[in-house]
Amino acid sequence: MNPYLTDLIERYPVLHDSATEIERVFKLFADCYRGGNKVLICGNGGSAADAEHWSAELMKGFYHTRPLSGRIAEKLPPDIAQNLQGALPTIPLTGFPSLATAFANDNESEYLFSQLVMALGKPGDMLVAISTSGNSPNILHAVKTAAAIGMKTAGLTGRSGGQLVELADISIRVPAGDVHLIQEYHLPVYHTLSLMLEEEFFSSSD
Repeated sequence: MNPYLTDLIERYPVLHDSATEIERVFKLFADCYRGGNKVLICGNGGSAADAEHWSAELMKGFYHTRPLSGRIAEKLPPDIAQNLQGALPTIPLTGFPSLATAFANDNESEYLFSQLVMALGKPGDMLVAISTSGNSPNILHAVKTAAAIGMKTAGLTGRSGGQLVELADISIRVPAGDVHLIQEYHLPVYHTLSLMLEEEFFSSSD
């Protein structure tokens, strides 16, 4: 077991039964990034904040600084190269206010995430759907759209999992039923996945 995952289980023993799913979701992420693809993340309310938070951990140094190296660094002026970091391409689908308001004005708002998946996703990409209930219509529509495009899908949800468990390729179900408790467990889960991915792709960073 990955040391970061071992540490997570030691600090949160209740997540022991989620370890296998966490490892499987890590593999989906790793395969996606290794193939030169990107990850899209969506969620509502507090889970929208989690989508933004998680994306930030992947797009710059989290535990390590990930200094640039290689061809791109050599082509950049030193001051730019020294202030940029290696990134894992990740887009939170919560950051398009002009599109969101226009879409809600002209269409049914529950299909906004689906529209964004259709616009930004391509085969080989991955969609991460965060839903405490697993039954949010806009999340489920987005997962169905991603699958139709040929994207892999992962869910992050609560104990019951809802319909999301049936639709996503893999779902991590944390052992809680109340929204605030589910979200409390989601944070260390996606922090651990971020650490595992940083180690996988930037292990030589300081």
